[in-house]
Parts: sequence; C-alpha cells; structure tokens
Amino acid sequence: MEKISFGTANWAVLVLYLLAMLAVGIYFTKRSSKNTDAFFTASGKIPAWAAGFSIYATTLSAITYMSTPEQAFLSDWSYAAGNLTILVIIPVLIYFYVPFFRKLNVTTAYEYLEARFGVSLRFIGSLLFTLFHIGRVAIVIYLPTLAITLVSDINPIIIATAVGGLCIIYTFLGGMEGVIWSDVIQGIILLGGAILLVFLGIHAIDGGFSTVMQNAMDHDKLITAKNFQFGGAAAAIPIIFLGSIFNNLHQYTASQDVVQRYQTTSSIKETNKSLWTNGILALVTIPVFFGMGTVLFSYYNNVTSLPEGFNTSALVPYFIVSSLPAGVAGLLIAAIFAACQSTISSSLNSISACVTVDFKQRFFGKDEKKDVWLARIIVIIAGLLGMAAALYLISTNRAETWNLFLAITGLFGVPIAGIFALGIFTKRANTPGVLIGLFLSAITAYFVQKTNLTPFTVSIVSFCSAYVYGYIISLLFSRSTKDITGLTIFTKDEVYKKPNQEAGVEPSIESIS
Repeated sequence: MEKISFGTANWAVLVLYLLAMLAVGIYFTKRSSKNTDAFFTASGKIPAWAAGFSIYATTLSAITYMSTPEQAFLSDWSYAAGNLTILVIIPVLIYFYVPFFRKLNVTTAYEYLEARFGVSLRFIGSLLFTLFHIGRVAIVIYLPTLAITLVSDINPIIIATAVGGLCIIYTFLGGMEGVIWSDVIQGIILLGGAILLVFLGIHAIDGGFSTVMQNAMDHDKLITAKNFQFGGAAAAIPIIFLGSIFNNLHQYTASQDVVQRYQTTSSIKETNKSLWTNGILALVTIPVFFGMGTVLFSYYNNVTSLPEGFNTSALVPYFIVSSLPAGVAGLLIAAIFAACQSTISSSLNSISACVTVDFKQRFFGKDEKKDVWLARIIVIIAGLLGMAAALYLISTNRAETWNLFLAITGLFGVPIAGIFALGIFTKRANTPGVLIGLFLSAITAYFVQKTNLTPFTVSIVSFCSAYVYGYIISLLFSRSTKDITGLTIFTKDEVYKKPNQEAGVEPSIESIS
C-alpha cells in the first residue's frame, strides 16, 4: 500500500501539541520537588473532576483508541458491555475500597498487602505491577507507532522518540500533578478528536446518519440476539460483562496507576466524585468509539474502499491521513498521541512510586529530598526501558513474542485483585494460604487460557480461583494472620472500627496497628 505524506500543516499541529505537554511538566516542576508526597499524590490538592479525567485518560490507551473502532468495524458493539461494568463497580468501590485505601493513608496499594499478609505479598504485588507496566509502556508506544507508519511516511523512530521521550521529560519534571493536568488536556483532546472524527465521517457519507444506521442494521453491526448466545469462543455479552467486572476490579482495586489517584484529592467525598466523573466519561466512550467503527464501516462501503489486504489495526490513522483536511488530520493524530502519552505518564509515575516506596523506603528508610530525585531517576530508567523495548519491536516486528509476555504477566494481574478482596473481606485468609492460592490460580488461569474460551472467561477464572484457593488453603494453616507474621489483621471491619482519635488526622497503617 502506498504511504501518504503527512504534510507541513499536520506536522505543525503535532509539534505544537507536543510542546504544550512539555510546558505542563515544566510548570509543575517546583511544586513536585517538595517531597515524595507531592511527587506521587500531588499532596491531595487535585479537584475531583480533574482526577476523574485523569483516571479516564489513564485507562483509555492509544491501543483502545484504535482497537475499539476496529472491533465495531469488523464485528459489532458487543464489547461495549465492558464499559458498562465500570458504572456497576463504582458503588462497590465507593462503599468498600475507597474508604479503605483512604483511611489506611497508603501511597502504594501494595503497602496494604504487607500489613495484611506480610512483606512477601507486598514485594510480589509491587514487582508484578512494575514489570507488567514496563512492558505495557513498550506496547503502548509500539502498536500506535506501527499503525501510523503503515499508512503514512512518518519515520517510526521519530514517533516512538517523540511520544516516549517527551512523556519521560514531563513526567520527570511535573510529578503526579503534572501527570494529572496533562491527562486532563490529553483526555479532552482524545475525546474531542474522536467526536470530531465521527461527525466528519458521517458528513462525508451520502444520507449521513440514516445511511450509517441502515448499513449497521443490514450487516448486524450493533447488538443482536446472537450476542447473548453462549459458545466456546463466542463473544457472548453476559460473559463479556462478567469478565469485564473482574478486569475492572483489578484495575481499580489492585493496580497502582489507578489506586494512586485515590490519594490525590482532598477527601473521600472528592475521590468518590472523581470515580463518577470517570464513569460518565466511560459511558460517553461507548457511542463515540464504537460509533467511530460503525461510521468507518459505512464510509468504506459507500464512499470508497480499503486497499486490498489492508491491516485493519491501522483503520483509524488511515482514515485520518487519507480522508481529512491538512491540519485536522494533524489534530487527530495528536489525539492518538494523547491517548498514548496519558497511559505512559501514569505508568511511569506509578512504577516510580512502587520502586521508591515499596523497595527503597521499605528496606532502606526515607530521605525525602533524595527520594524525590530517586523517583525522577526511576521515571527515566523505566521510560527508557519501555522505549528501548518498543524500538526493538519496531526493528524486528516481533509483536507476537510480547503479546505472549503480556498475556502471561496478565495472568498474575486479576489474581492479585482476588487477593486484595480476600484480605479486605475475610478474616480467615493468611499468608501461606494466599501465597499458595496465588500460585495455583496462575496455573489454573494459564491452562484455561490455552483453551478456546474468551479472555473474559480467563479473567473470571483468575479472580475466583485466587479467592477460593486462598481461602480454602488458609484453613490448613494457623487461624490468625497475626500468629504467622506478627501483624494486625486489616479487614474492612478493623479499619472502619478503629478510626484515628486525633481530630483532623486520617488514620494510617501505623496508627491503626
């Protein structure tokens, strides 16, 4: 397929966007340098709506930006059931998890695992998060770069360096406050760009919206009865919905990049507002991004056609660079970059928090000024590792190897969420039972993944097996976690019943124990 020239006007818009992101990091440099609390949690000064936008932008990567329309283009809207689960779990988060994390006053989610199950679980949880997100940074840089360079003459090295390199710089400078406010800008750009693309696509089709809907109904591109039929590999909506609940529970209860944002607002009430803001944005995502795929299906069946043998993973960037005016195309490619960078910056800051708090401060003590510099160095190291892996993938086209790596690593993600739930909602779980249960859950999920069942089924099995194995095996060991580790049991009941008596001070793990 002949590649399309990107053009001077598009480059100008793209460079302007990248410089604006750099300016955000520079602006917040001084405030983020005070201490590790400022660098990792913005000292709890973020407005609820901004924190909500940041959660939304973090969880919506450039891969989602392109693969969601591709899914609707090739199939239908069945995967939209996954977006709805965010609204379902928000009441659970607000009632159980947010008060829990806020009252324990932890910087990383894995501090709780040590208080509940000992240092080994904290080490495992934090290490798995760190490794997974370095790999995630690589994939988030690589896949959009691959898609854009399939259809345009932009050098892939330039894309990877611009996206990854500038992201490292503004995360290094601005800390969490810089990350969140850049997320807000990027969230507005990526969502606004997607809405603009949908309207421009509809406008280019004779008959507009009515033609799009007619094509969608004629080709079963929306939701039909078949989406509720169960089968070995079928994308049945009930399975998608249930599996997505456990996927989202992992992200919102056991993944540092989201949990860290619960501490960036001034109160529990503000954190709850941020979650509802994110939920509303996730709901808006359904008609926008799935609608984008439906519009592009109609466009390439009525206005023009895709080149023979076209790779549909590049569907969105191809439409942008081949069908939209100069300048507008640059803005929409910037929207893809925004989706990419919002995910990367959050991963880098969270990796830095885990390494600094869970490893350095845990084993070698605190030194606030030195720790801020250590945190910044870790941002650079993690970012460079992710960029190097992305550039390697670009040069060797070895995506299948890394997909396997992420699949195997991901097997340990959802089980960790099961371990959090086990610690919070039961008193009987103990350290050896949880460790053995986590290991058995990973093995079970691995073999389930080898079948023809959907990834959503694997998520269900991962969470439930971690919870059930951990609980049952705990029955074989000492009744009290305190008997084994010398630590106080931290379930939701203990945390809620033992508030800090000092007025105006939220309890921490230390104050409760």
